[in-house]
Amino acid sequence: MAGRPVTRFAPSPTGLLHLGHAFSVLMAARAGDFRLRIEDIDRDRCRPEYEQAILEDLAWLGLDWPRPVMRQSDRMGAYRDALTRLAPLTYPCQCRRGDIRAALSAPQEGALPAGPDGLIYPGTCRHRPMRDAGPDDVIRLDVGRAFDVLGVDRIGFVDQGTAHQMTRSQFLDGIGDVILSRRGMGTSYHLAVVIDDAAQGITLVTRGKDLFDSTWIHVLLQHLLDLPTPAYLHHRLIRDDAGKRLAKRDDARAIRHYRDEGVTPADIRAMVGLQDIG
Repeated sequence: MAGRPVTRFAPSPTGLLHLGHAFSVLMAARAGDFRLRIEDIDRDRCRPEYEQAILEDLAWLGLDWPRPVMRQSDRMGAYRDALTRLAPLTYPCQCRRGDIRAALSAPQEGALPAGPDGLIYPGTCRHRPMRDAGPDDVIRLDVGRAFDVLGVDRIGFVDQGTAHQMTRSQFLDGIGDVILSRRGMGTSYHLAVVIDDAAQGITLVTRGKDLFDSTWIHVLLQHLLDLPTPAYLHHRLIRDDAGKRLAKRDDARAIRHYRDEGVTPADIRAMVGLQDIG
């Protein structure tokens, strides 16, 4: 990458930001020219009061970003265009989680195969054409056909200077046919994040190690849509005293809670091990 990287922090307004978010956004701000994006495609869970709290907490931490802030709910047209481009490689799927679990359970025993999005889809609806899509269907990417179109046997990305590669067979076995459009959303996290990172000119994606496996999906979509693949920095996760990853429902470690208790931004940086960021 030439010049200073362009980074981003892309929270969903479904709860209050916690210490893990503070670590992630401060890492992004330290690594490059920082952008903010509000990922609000989940209309059932996103709340305007949480979005306002995000803006207030980030400003309190001393961060600034270009305006206006990108909001995914304003970008549904871009996601529809991407789905149209990918239509020859997609199919509608009516399977629910219980259907997938049942298909994977018989006749085998033991643990069921799981990937970054849960149970790996067995391809039950892969034969269905897109013209049969109904309002209750999700849209899946036929990964095998996607690799055929690309004419490659593997894809890769660079994380913190180290090159990683995944073969076609590893993708099919470990991830499977991913969802590109969820019921009631018109898109999915995976599709939206790829389109939005390109639109914002992101050249370095900083995010938690828990999203490392999802990056393979994003890289595949970047190739299919002729979009650049950024460099990645998958950082450590902030955990509670029991070693569990923090969640938004853990209000005791919410930034807003610490603010109300009189904690300073410098204290927050010390709590997450980033005292050197002023």
